[in-house]
Amino acid sequence: MRIIIGSDHGGLQLKESVKHVLKDLGMEFVDVGCDCKESVDYPDYALPVAERVAKGEFDRGILICGTGIGMSIAANKVRGIRCAVVSDEYSAQMSREHNNANVLALGERVVGPGLAEAIVRRWLSTEFASGRHERRVEKIGALEED
Repeated sequence: MRIIIGSDHGGLQLKESVKHVLKDLGMEFVDVGCDCKESVDYPDYALPVAERVAKGEFDRGILICGTGIGMSIAANKVRGIRCAVVSDEYSAQMSREHNNANVLALGERVVGPGLAEAIVRRWLSTEFASGRHERRVEKIGALEED
């Protein structure tokens, strides 16, 4: 599985922790930044992650900012992206199983490294359940056509 990951300055430290988890899992990944503590704008990092997942260059994306909210709002503007802000393992699982989320957003000020590791592991190991959920995900996609 190929993963693309990005953060703003508010998610930089957690991004580094998550990268260690990805290495531990043997995941191939690309980090698109940021690599600084100076204030940057989260849409500048959400967009390349979301676009490259939507194009199929990567299987899934992970975005990290202070709360995860800004990143998720920006990522969800890209057609084909279903980005979920997650702060617990159950929601991580359900975002994949029921919603086929292809981008995960985390908040460094919301979850610590230990919880983030558990969330990422659960999110990456959960497959889409399909079935009745497929119809619902297709309806979400249809909203992008209007």
